[in-house]
Amino acid sequence: MNSAQQTPDWNPGAYARFHDQRLRPALDLLNAVGQMSAGDVIDLGCGNGAMGKALRARAGTSREVIGVDASPAMLDKARGEKSYSILQQADINDWHPRRAPGLLFSNAALHWVGNHEQLMPRLASMLGKGGTLAIQMPHQNKAPSHRVWLSLVEELYPGRVEKMGTPGVMAPVKYEELLGPLGQFRLWETEYYQRLVAEKGSHPVRRFTESTYARPILDALDAEEKADLIARYEDVMHSAYPVREDGSVLFPFRRMFFTLTV
Repeated sequence: MNSAQQTPDWNPGAYARFHDQRLRPALDLLNAVGQMSAGDVIDLGCGNGAMGKALRARAGTSREVIGVDASPAMLDKARGEKSYSILQQADINDWHPRRAPGLLFSNAALHWVGNHEQLMPRLASMLGKGGTLAIQMPHQNKAPSHRVWLSLVEELYPGRVEKMGTPGVMAPVKYEELLGPLGQFRLWETEYYQRLVAEKGSHPVRRFTESTYARPILDALDAEEKADLIARYEDVMHSAYPVREDGSVLFPFRRMFFTLTV
């Protein structure tokens, strides 16, 4: 996770509440990586280290697996996985590898980092010959689960949205135009239908989004404002994603993937 200095640190417990749903796209991304070239394996935005074991298994014994994240709390959790050769605390905008990686892997992190027009080619330029850049980012901002957070907070507290740093991605064609000329480029999207459950009295989609997409929005509000926004958001979610008798919802979530081998 790439966390700006002015915002509170990530909450690993809240993030891990839907561990299985968050892990599956990361494994799908790794499975799409072909034969790996020599060089370190970088987990860029490694978060709590959920992908450490899988990356270590692909890396074998001849490559180092290096986790990079801006969040001290997440890195502390990742340290417990004991899968990484090295863990580095760094902002993704400022990070540089010690040597050319064979795999630069980033799952659900780079949508928190702006200026993708410069970021993506810069990451690609770090790769060694035959190296692969593998990226997954949520592409859900137009869905009610994400759009409603912004529309409600703008209605209730006008003018405060732009300061909150909510994540975003470019149109898929922009990534193809940026990276396609640099090597073998593959781009696709997958919509995951996730069955979510949550504590009694709370909507599962609110629980899923509040620890990620909505985190900077909620962090910017005081306790009373936060409670009001959550109540209004949940009212809309009950219409957009009806809760079943068992307390679950079927929640479609779209994610963008691409790989580039240079």
